[in-house]
Amino acid sequence: MTTLNENVAIVTGGGRGIGAAIARTLQHAGATVIATDVAFSDAQPGIEQIISDVADATAWQQLVEHVDSTYGRIDVLVNNAGISGPVCPITEYPDDEFVRVMNINCTGVFYGIKYVSRAMKRYGKGGSIVNISSNTGLVGSPSIIAYSASKHAVVGLTKSAAKGLATDGIRVNAICPAPTATEMVFQLERSYGNADVVRQRLTAGTPLGRYADPDEIAAAVLFLASKHASFITGAILPVDGGSVA
Repeated sequence: MTTLNENVAIVTGGGRGIGAAIARTLQHAGATVIATDVAFSDAQPGIEQIISDVADATAWQQLVEHVDSTYGRIDVLVNNAGISGPVCPITEYPDDEFVRVMNINCTGVFYGIKYVSRAMKRYGKGGSIVNISSNTGLVGSPSIIAYSASKHAVVGLTKSAAKGLATDGIRVNAICPAPTATEMVFQLERSYGNADVVRQRLTAGTPLGRYADPDEIAAAVLFLASKHASFITGAILPVDGGSVA
């Protein structure tokens, strides 16, 4: 059984969807979990919820200081927070929205790795950082270009940070989910038009023929966060039903 007993974990974007599933899964495995988001709709018993913006460097520093002073350690960071951005061709893509998506999906991951790994180095016990990219971080996606570009950037950040932090025992890996049954994907369906038609289109390229369940993504995060993955770093793991096979 995979356990994270006595571990302290931060999960960004933990207020809903994949992030909420990850927070619950790590908690059930024994970790003390701090979930951050810009808003929370429901309380999650036993999980500390903090309003925080991942695109704000000062907010990250304050978060790390809070967790350090409250719990005395950070063992796991899951950089999950992200937005999809507009659905449109590159010629029509709003400049400000491109910057906004990149700030949240890419710069936010950079800040998380930077400030949390500093703390992990001070503790001297290593740690695990898991970044949530996307299958669109491995292939192009012409109608959600900023999202795809930002998720490609997360893959690059993951590989570079994995090499840079390995001597400190800090492992850095990424997961690339296919479309997952969350409100973000349901909003994307509505943006395209007929939700049923869009769902068929989005799942047509997945050999398993369906959306992922958030708990399936969370299970992969738990594995990479745990000692069962102690010799895995710099890995980019598709959890995508075979879509990029």
